[in-house]
Amino acid sequence: MDLEIFCRSTLDGEAVEHCFSSLFGLAHNTDPSYLDWLMKAWGWTLAVAALSLVIAMTLGLVMGTLRTLPLDGTLNKWLVRCSTAWVELFRNIPILVQVFLWYHVIPAFVLPLKALPSYWLVSIALGFFTSARIAEQVRAGIQSLPSGQKAAATALGLTTTQSYRYVILPMALRIVIPPLTSESMNLIKNSSVAFAVSVPELTLFAMQAQEETSRGVEIYLAVTLLYALSAFSVNRVMAQIEKRTRIPGFIAPSSEAGAH
Repeated sequence: MDLEIFCRSTLDGEAVEHCFSSLFGLAHNTDPSYLDWLMKAWGWTLAVAALSLVIAMTLGLVMGTLRTLPLDGTLNKWLVRCSTAWVELFRNIPILVQVFLWYHVIPAFVLPLKALPSYWLVSIALGFFTSARIAEQVRAGIQSLPSGQKAAATALGLTTTQSYRYVILPMALRIVIPPLTSESMNLIKNSSVAFAVSVPELTLFAMQAQEETSRGVEIYLAVTLLYALSAFSVNRVMAQIEKRTRIPGFIAPSSEAGAH
């Protein structure tokens, strides 16, 4: 194990002084070290995962809710069909294929997308892919609620929109926090596909740094630890949210329930 490899210059391979101090602004290095490169790559990984999560949560909530609308009108039927088609489309195409579609194919038809940087296109692909899975979790959460909740909202004279806003969704969202935790952690791991379109995240760093230094053990071990640390941090944050919002006496549906 040669951990000093991270304190070597990416330009000439020579040792860089104070490479750890530079991370905290305590020193300034003229030559970037592999440690600097690693930290920047980690930042890109977190940025792609965070942007993807915002897209996935927003679309997943909308599509999952639409899938549970009562079929009492033509509009509702079409909304249910469209949201179902969304889920089936994006969760049945491999994520790497979706990344290539967004990067190489779709911009040819939607010209404004050509101006977007690659990390945006990857985040959209990851967000859409994950939104289909989150939609199923939201649908499962809503359908797991006792029918009396909906009946009580109707008896109070609430419209369908008001029932979802004030009664159904506040309950359902707290119920599905455990499966949403898994999806959030998966986003950290799935962000590794961004290397395929040259986003300078952890996996691309590992591949390039290993080729330059021939120190695959140290490089991949460091990248693995950062992925694990990121996923574990998300798990702890979501666990605290779940603890604070837990519904007493209610058993949440398992994460597998939304996958069918």
